[in-house]
Amino acid sequence: MRMAEAANITSLDAIAAFRAALIVYGSKARPLLEETSGEIVRLRQWLEDDQRRHWETQLRKRSRKLEEARAELFNATLSKLEAASALQQMAVQRADRAVREAEGKLAIVRKWSRNLDEKVDPLLRQTGQFQTFLTADLAKAIACLDQVINVLEAYAGIIPQPKPESRA
Repeated sequence: MRMAEAANITSLDAIAAFRAALIVYGSKARPLLEETSGEIVRLRQWLEDDQRRHWETQLRKRSRKLEEARAELFNATLSKLEAASALQQMAVQRADRAVREAEGKLAIVRKWSRNLDEKVDPLLRQTGQFQTFLTADLAKAIACLDQVINVLEAYAGIIPQPKPESRA
């Protein structure tokens, strides 16, 4: 088998353009990954802190109102006031529905918190691997392309001419 006497290099510009495209890609992808990671952290904080705290507070308030409504119903029942008793029963039912709603919302928030970790953690690991690729491997690839361009320019005899020094 005989080796070729000369490399068939048709365009160093294509390699340089590819190198430039990689740089642009990396500069656009990094901020997007960081923004995505930040959004996930904010979502987790909103869900686990803000929403959980909100519905726990709502549950306490609504439970107090239910107890107050039950106490008023009990007092109306002792007083034998049928009209008042019917109003108090409706108030108890309304307060009971409000408590059940808060309990349901709190259960949903807790479930979402668990599911968020299960669903997001694998994606965060992949995002981390991609960030590592962008910071380490992409930089190595760009450096390698620099070397390829330099070697090919030297091989082709297109050694870059030094730029004339400007006189001030």
